[in-house]
Amino acid sequence: MPEHAAAPTPKMQQEPTTAPPSAAARRTGLLVTFVLGGLTATPPLAMDMYLPSLPEVTRSLHASAATVQLTLTACLLGMALGQLVVGPMSDRWGRRRPLLTGLAVYLVATALCAVAPNVETLVAFRLVQGLAGAAGIVIARAVVRDLYDGVAMARFFSTLMLISGVAPIVAPLIGGQILRVTDWRGVFVVLTVVGAALAVLVWLRLPETLPPAGRHGGGVGQALRAMRGLLADLPFTGYMLAGGFAFAALFAYISASPFVIQEIYGASPQTFSLLFGLNSVGLVIAGQINGKVLVGRVSLDKVLGTGLAVIVLAATALLLMASGALGEVGLAPIAAALFVLMSAMGITLPNAQTLALLRTRHAAGSASALLGTSSFLVGAIASPLVGVAGEETAVPMAVVQLGGALVAVACFMGMCRPWTTRETARAGSEGDES
Repeated sequence: MPEHAAAPTPKMQQEPTTAPPSAAARRTGLLVTFVLGGLTATPPLAMDMYLPSLPEVTRSLHASAATVQLTLTACLLGMALGQLVVGPMSDRWGRRRPLLTGLAVYLVATALCAVAPNVETLVAFRLVQGLAGAAGIVIARAVVRDLYDGVAMARFFSTLMLISGVAPIVAPLIGGQILRVTDWRGVFVVLTVVGAALAVLVWLRLPETLPPAGRHGGGVGQALRAMRGLLADLPFTGYMLAGGFAFAALFAYISASPFVIQEIYGASPQTFSLLFGLNSVGLVIAGQINGKVLVGRVSLDKVLGTGLAVIVLAATALLLMASGALGEVGLAPIAAALFVLMSAMGITLPNAQTLALLRTRHAAGSASALLGTSSFLVGAIASPLVGVAGEETAVPMAVVQLGGALVAVACFMGMCRPWTTRETARAGSEGDES
């Protein structure tokens, strides 16, 4: 089957033993796409629905803003470390068993967050929530690599961007409305119910996509060797780091924007939720332009480079405004710059993931784990940095965003050398076939 298919059609498996899972995936195509989108939506659901309540948590638990932001850092750190474990497990035992186990633990941890008596306990439960929630993130990417190739994979990632992009649009809106009728604990009750529904759907409708013949029987040592081999591939590492540091700019926004928009610019939780949703709409639209218009017509490297350049420009504008270099500005210019930055993520993140995954097929779970872990670790570091100067200035947020974007550009240009890899997607796919 050609690597550059006209539409994201699941890969035809070559061996008879692999036909059933692929056939099942085709029969349930739209539903499987929806389930994978739901799994990739786990992070924005776990974090974004909670964002409007951050100022209330600081008051309820008598903690500082920086301490409460550690609840985001803990969740993100858990998602980073969990992927290192779950990714290789899914290469060894298949996708379904580790995924269902992770979802079960995620449900328990989320329910416990709702009854946390103090901020320290909440941080601990959020860490466990992140560790378990990592299963959905890493295995969803691995399933995509099981089923798709080349341009088709890039288009499917853009489709997932549309589905999972609904979560950051809806989640803070729901979170803001929940705060009208209950407190921040009610947010975790709703997250528990949503997680339970997704777990049932996975149990009933998501087929196994990695047949026994494609699994690795080795233990931790083999998993580490596979990861070491992936990291030795300089372009793979470059795309991984470029996507990871771009994610730092995204998470600086996620972590700081509730305080910047509500505390500095005086917006209500509902107004913050609407602005957050609008920015997510921009991300979704850009992702669809990427999948429907750009992919297959423009080099993935060129699109990725353009996305990184726009992020740098938007972050520079934010820093100039936040520092007062452009005089006193209101909420509207800040919101406009954040909209541009978030929209650029819609073409940056899916293409960074695609270009990295195109360079590996033999250990899709381990590759997905490295991609996710690098992004979430960098994001976990970025989260507390945006609060170092307190709640009175947006400068730390803008500094972290610009710094992350510049490092991403450096990794992309220095390690991927896009001017010498115009056919990266084709080369990566052909390399997998050899």
